[in-house]
Amino acid sequence: MPVWERRMNDATAKLRIDKWLWYARFFKTRSLAAKVVSGGHVRVNGQKIAKSSHSISPGDVLTFPQAKEIRVVRIEVLGERRGPAPEAQTLYFDMTERKEKIPASPRFEGKGRPSKKDRRNLDLMKNTRLED
Repeated sequence: MPVWERRMNDATAKLRIDKWLWYARFFKTRSLAAKVVSGGHVRVNGQKIAKSSHSISPGDVLTFPQAKEIRVVRIEVLGERRGPAPEAQTLYFDMTERKEKIPASPRFEGKGRPSKKDRRNLDLMKNTRLED
């Protein structure tokens, strides 16, 4: 087994939090992950951290905002690269409580821009009124 592989699998191994968040594909760029961490929006085992150089290890629990939800994940493996999504999902266990999804734009009757079919129906109603 190569030295770097043993180092990453060792329980005492550490990795920068911004690097791990990028490896696990929670953020598109490492600088974006560092910005969230340095903004004080990330907690490690319940403690707020403000430095992107903070070291993490397997077993730590991270709490951070992502999109419109708060993510809670437990680190399983540190990893050695930013790989494909299936590989990234093996780095953590997701502990986030999922809420029922609400449609982003529910369609309400009479609200918003009418569809093409609605416009045709409106035109038909207007034309029948003009003929009367």
